[in-house]
Amino acid sequence: MLPGAGPSSGPGSRGASRPHLVRRRLLVAAVAVLGVLAATGVAAVATRGDGEPAVTVRGAGGELIAQVPLAGDTFAVGYRNSIYRTLAEERYRVLPDGRFELVELAAEQVAVLEEYYAVPGAPRPSPPGDRLPFVVDPDPSRPAVFEHLRIAATDLGERTLFVPGAEPVPIWQRVVTEDPSVILDIEDS
Repeated sequence: MLPGAGPSSGPGSRGASRPHLVRRRLLVAAVAVLGVLAATGVAAVATRGDGEPAVTVRGAGGELIAQVPLAGDTFAVGYRNSIYRTLAEERYRVLPDGRFELVELAAEQVAVLEEYYAVPGAPRPSPPGDRLPFVVDPDPSRPAVFEHLRIAATDLGERTLFVPGAEPVPIWQRVVTEDPSVILDIEDS
């Protein structure tokens, strides 16, 4: 670089002193390192870190909202149905390739299963200990297999993630942006 070239070296300027530039660069580097450490710390708290599959929920911008390790191969997303105003669940099974498939629907009201989902089979009583009283298989003529699933996590819908062996995750309470869209996925923890 030529002498005098660089920031603030124009006529009438004093230029930046070398110690000032060194301090500024050290400050920028320190902030960057703290940012990486903070992100790593958050990730370490959110995951087991052993490469096991986990259900993740990410915001529309890709930020991690929740990550729950899978103890088995099933999970559910519960919500309050906007038409019937009662609770319902979509239950999924994780496939060996990391995709997930809708395998059961559950609801407080039979009408949610029969009318809202319009499944061909008749709803049946849930087994003892189930969160909701009625279940039904999804329509076999319309398989629902996902690599990832975009859902709305609004206060009205009260979307909640259920993973066996883990505490329920109220997704709708964790979304604090204008865009309530979240992306559900299976990732290695």
